[in-house]
Amino acid sequence: MKNTTKTFEYVDYLWDEEKAASLGDNQVELFLYRSNILGADLRITNYGGGNTSCKTIETDPLTNEEVEVMWVKGSGGDIGTLKRSGIAGLYTKRLRDLKNVYQGLHDEDRMVGLFNHCIYDLDSKAPSIDTPLHGLLPFAHIDHLHPDALIAVAAAKDSEKVTKEIWGDTMGWVPWQKPGFDLGLQLEKCLADNPGIRGIVLGSHGLFTWGDTSYECYINSLEVIEMASDYIAKKIEAGGPVFGGEKVSSLPKDERVEKAVQLMPLLRGLCSSENRMIGHFSDSDVVMQYINSHDLERLAPMGTSCPDHFLRTKIQPLVLDLDKNEDLSDTEAVLKKLEPAFEAYRQEYVDYYNTCKVDNSPAIRDANPVIIIYPGVGMFSFAKNKQTTRVASEFYINAINVMRGAEAITSYTSLPRQEAFNIEYWLLEEAKLQRMPKEKPLSRKVALVTGAGGGIGKAIADKLAAEGANVVLTDINEEALIEANGTYARDVSAYAICDVTNTESIASAYKKAVMEFGGVDIVVHSAGLAISKPLEDTTDKDWNILQNILVKGQFDLAKQFSAITRKQGLGGDYIAIASKNGLVAGPNNVAYGTAKAAQQHMVRLLAAELAKDKVRVNTVNPDGVIVGSKIWEGAWAEGRAKANGITVEELPAFYAKRNLLHEIITPDDIANGVFSLVGILDKSTGNIINVDGGMANAFVR
Repeated sequence: MKNTTKTFEYVDYLWDEEKAASLGDNQVELFLYRSNILGADLRITNYGGGNTSCKTIETDPLTNEEVEVMWVKGSGGDIGTLKRSGIAGLYTKRLRDLKNVYQGLHDEDRMVGLFNHCIYDLDSKAPSIDTPLHGLLPFAHIDHLHPDALIAVAAAKDSEKVTKEIWGDTMGWVPWQKPGFDLGLQLEKCLADNPGIRGIVLGSHGLFTWGDTSYECYINSLEVIEMASDYIAKKIEAGGPVFGGEKVSSLPKDERVEKAVQLMPLLRGLCSSENRMIGHFSDSDVVMQYINSHDLERLAPMGTSCPDHFLRTKIQPLVLDLDKNEDLSDTEAVLKKLEPAFEAYRQEYVDYYNTCKVDNSPAIRDANPVIIIYPGVGMFSFAKNKQTTRVASEFYINAINVMRGAEAITSYTSLPRQEAFNIEYWLLEEAKLQRMPKEKPLSRKVALVTGAGGGIGKAIADKLAAEGANVVLTDINEEALIEANGTYARDVSAYAICDVTNTESIASAYKKAVMEFGGVDIVVHSAGLAISKPLEDTTDKDWNILQNILVKGQFDLAKQFSAITRKQGLGGDYIAIASKNGLVAGPNNVAYGTAKAAQQHMVRLLAAELAKDKVRVNTVNPDGVIVGSKIWEGAWAEGRAKANGITVEELPAFYAKRNLLHEIITPDDIANGVFSLVGILDKSTGNIINVDGGMANAFVR
């Protein structure tokens, strides 16, 4: 049962006594547990931010002597999801002995390499730059966190004075300094000068707190954060309107969303001038209060203060000079207003780089904005994938909270541009980026798949997601969609109920894709059904439903997709899942075969028309996909069995034997066909790929 004896107003108390007791006296497991619950509260620290540690006594495998080992979050990890594999174990004494060889601030990068000589656990994650900050302090359990309230104190004018006002003599304070070995020495000195303190505020950066046990460390961290939060809340209450009050009023929620849907593909295209980006939108109360305020114009250019913030958000956002009631329907007119703002932002970033760079600085990175602010409407973010752009948005919201708190305390101060550059283009930061896994072929792309509640459509979505795409699953069956969507990790997929016979339903699905990911790059029309009847038994209803789902649905999907691709200016791929039956005449198939033939010829027509927009349009023709296909669950199987004079049970073997390769065709095979067109054959359009094991009468030439 969860312990409820501790109550906090501004942070979540998540320590579960039963869970902790189950870990016994395993200090490493307790440290991991503490890390995870601290990382679960975004007011305490955001994804990838901060680090935690503990020290234990272990047996040296070479001497059998007892030695102290420090276990600390490794480079690039996240405390909220930290596991044993994500930590480094180092001999504490060896780490402290590095003081004997440290030569000063110019020696920081070399010191990081020396951390590897202190490794105790050979399965360690690479130690992070913050390792000595933990190792040079004597405490058994240490938290280094980036709570909004503490960074507000750290980024406030007269931060040291404010620290003393809140905590008296119980907290230390050190001025801003880039993380590294020397900052560890500064923390060590601060503790020596102020024995008995419970923690240290790092100017413009964050917080260090500690305890003799994991629980004591956790409680100490929460209490320190709570005191800062309460202090700021009282200052805000006494200070009048936040951020100077409202300058622009927010549009109603539904109008904000509609504006975002109209604008996001345009912004995505502009942000993707160097690399394709994925988008995210936020219009929370915190965001709207800031972006609608009188102080936005003053605060936004100052930039964020905490390195963990600006490494993900860039030093400052782009604020759009658009009226909240701007007519966004005229794409060309809106672009004429937006393009100069983006050009100016890029040039300012280039100037920042050229002014601050040194001889060994890494090459300039993408100069486009990550955070884009539209007063009255909301905040957009764009980055390489959904997780990164969502986290960038969350970090900028943290920065907003910091600015609000600092302004309420005294006034907000940001890092000098040179200091920010020294972090952003630090060689160690560049090395971390270079260690990132290679992006997958469809990374940075968004795919909308119809009929994705199961069968061939789900297999296609699975393949595209496995190759790096974000996928938007659509189907008329919500229960199947929810189940299918649940098979993906966070930030990979979304779903929308979509009836492809209804133009408005298609528009709603595209709206969901745009709001979730910023736009659409790939559309796969896999929704369908099959009706096998002799001519005399084929009804108008049979004919119309096949034409509406397969042909009209394809037309509407393509028309609306084309409008999005023109806004993005990034090209795209449209894939029709047709059938061998569109090429081959057979009995009892007039309605289905005609609809599939119409799909195939529409692809050729669309390929000819949309090539000017770099949109490739192609067809994948399955045949005999019996196992795992939704079509074969109903009367279609009975109809095809009857037409071929066999039983339903004999169909898989029958269809395998009739193709040249004698292969059973599965939904995964169709998915591979789709991937070949969208992930490999990037100069092919108007083509048909048959995935049927080889049917001579279906050869297109």
